[in-house]
Amino acid sequence: MNEGASALATPIGHPRSGRPFWREALAPYAQPHLGRSVLDIATSVLPYLALSVLMYLALDVSYLLVLATAVPAAGFLMRTYILFHDCTHGSLLPSKRANAWVGRVLGLVVFSPFESWRHSHAVHHASAGDLDRRGVGDVPTMTVAEYHSSSWEKRVGYRLFRNPLVMFGIGPTYAMVVQPRLVSRSARPRIRRSVIVTNIALVLLVGALCWLIGWRQYLLVQAPTALLAGAVGVWLFYVQHQFEDTYWQSNEGWSYADAALRGSSYLKLPKVLQFFTGNIGLHHVHHLSARIPNYRLQRAHDENAIFHKVPTLTLWDGLRAVRLKLWDEGRERLVTFAEARQGSADGADSRPAPGREADAPTWARESEAPS
Repeated sequence: MNEGASALATPIGHPRSGRPFWREALAPYAQPHLGRSVLDIATSVLPYLALSVLMYLALDVSYLLVLATAVPAAGFLMRTYILFHDCTHGSLLPSKRANAWVGRVLGLVVFSPFESWRHSHAVHHASAGDLDRRGVGDVPTMTVAEYHSSSWEKRVGYRLFRNPLVMFGIGPTYAMVVQPRLVSRSARPRIRRSVIVTNIALVLLVGALCWLIGWRQYLLVQAPTALLAGAVGVWLFYVQHQFEDTYWQSNEGWSYADAALRGSSYLKLPKVLQFFTGNIGLHHVHHLSARIPNYRLQRAHDENAIFHKVPTLTLWDGLRAVRLKLWDEGRERLVTFAEARQGSADGADSRPAPGREADAPTWARESEAPS
């Protein structure tokens, strides 16, 4: 175990300087390697583009062949999205400017405006697991008490949203195609410009491709890849924080490190899936230190004892987590609609038990995410 690992192996809550106790230990992993990052790009974007061309050529052979090729193409598109995600954290390349420019280019590939996505995702990192700061960059989640006190229209809308057919069927189209095109009038000028410029660039790019190969051919090639990659991406984002024993706290009891280590899952995927998802299953490491490049997350996890007791999910656990819908504050876990009804019928109090919050283990007491 290296020096950083030894530092993190000290008991949780060990007093340190004013800096969060994990920063010094994880700093060695948060140094991008230019050659390794370029290799990441070469093994993500280039295969995706090559397979897209192959799918277009296969249109004259068999559309079943096109659909079969869409599976690995979606994997490389998903991997490209992870590189875009790393750029928004400034973790893919050593240079801040290089991360921004590469991120903007990758944003065109994954249909996302760089500055806008970077802002909303930063809010997600700074507020994940905070019951009082829900709603930006996360999966909308109601508590049992909120659900029972809502109007029937709101309950129906929430049930529809959390239905897997909607979330992983319609959801990817909205998340990849519609939502990134929208911007609030109250958004900062920089974010508004990011959305508008990206929209214009995409109109020109997609328009040129449709003129070159035909709009039907473009959709026949692009749609299955984007929809499959989007469905997997939405599921990954869902399962990273939506599992039974996840972490939610009110603002006064919320901790950034608790949210990372207790509220972010370690999704252990087969190696081939871990490759295509850019190691994002090691989400607990990423949330504690977002500056660590995707290709160093596994090493950081393996070499630091603090990560060895985090919530761990198998692929099957992740699939089963889709049935969980509401946060039960009394039992401090996500529950199904049926479990919420049963708890209500039994007269169970969904509010936290007295003293429960104070007794919960705390990794750190910080209201802001570390830079």
